Amino acid sequence: SCASKPVLIHIQMLWELMLLGEPMVVMAPCPSVSSEMVLALTSCLAPLRYCCDFRPYFTIHDSEFKEYTTRTQAPPNIVVGVTNPFFIKTLQHWPHILRVGELRMAGDLPKQVKVKKLAKLKTLDTKPGIYTSYKTFLHKDKTLIKRLLKGIQRKRPSEVQSALLRRHLLELTQSFIIPLEHYMASLMPLQRAITPWKNPPQIRPFCQEDFMKSLEHAGPQLTCVLKGDWLGLYRRFFKSPNFDGWFRQRHREMSQKLEALHLEAICEADIVAWMKDKSEVEIVDLVLKLREKLVRARCQHLPVKEETLQRVSLYIDTIIGSLPEDLQAVLHHP
Repeated sequence: SCASKPVLIHIQMLWELMLLGEPMVVMAPCPSVSSEMVLALTSCLAPLRYCCDFRPYFTIHDSEFKEYTTRTQAPPNIVVGVTNPFFIKTLQHWPHILRVGELRMAGDLPKQVKVKKLAKLKTLDTKPGIYTSYKTFLHKDKTLIKRLLKGIQRKRPSEVQSALLRRHLLELTQSFIIPLEHYMASLMPLQRAITPWKNPPQIRPFCQEDFMKSLEHAGPQLTCVLKGDWLGLYRRFFKSPNFDGWFRQRHREMSQKLEALHLEAICEADIVAWMKDKSEVEIVDLVLKLREKLVRARCQHLPVKEETLQRVSLYIDTIIGSLPEDLQAVLHHP
């Protein structure tokens, strides 16, 4: 879109600010441009989920107005889109302000759009650009910027420009996230450690220092040509809501996978042999545990085959059938 032209040369910085969940104000000439820009920014991390808050169009009537304009506390992790010039003054203390506006002339390339110091915002409020004192961790991809600027000059269709940009950001995010995915996968217990009659083993804790060491031989440099302080970027990322959101989701998926593998291990076990030397209390305990597992598997949609769940149901019936009748009646009608 026209509004995004001036920000092309800062795309690397904007990607980093989004990755780190930094507070940002987008000042635009109208609600549609502000909304479009905020949504473009918050989706630029795909396939990584942006886990902070965002308001595509924020006005002075919003209930959080007081909270966002106060100078007594740091702004929250949020991207807000605004159009009212009043915000130029009231949101001056925010660390990153992106000003987007219609370019005046077709030939007016955004070469002169510099990263401006926040103090200058009052006088430059009509000029597009980014006002921040943030220093990027990664170096700019000059080749990409040249291609995009040439695209503007040659009036390349915006779909083509967008596709170029999306592919670049996707590759960048993947280069950043793949080492994290690899390290996370290494924390999963080995399948042979999962035995039917014991609780499944725990996922090992995420150790930031171990992860940082793993980057020497399996870092983003394997898939990305961009140079810069990748380690510094990861350290800052660990403090962001986006890392927290990513980690929780991965941990939940891995826990569900462990549960599923445990259910499969139970299905492959010889339950009759196990029951031979067990007391009634232990057997009843197993029935209750298996029932609970079945309920969880269905409620949480665990990655388990339907036939596995049916076999567990049959197991429960077999176990109950081996117990005295009074106990059977209790277990059939809890």
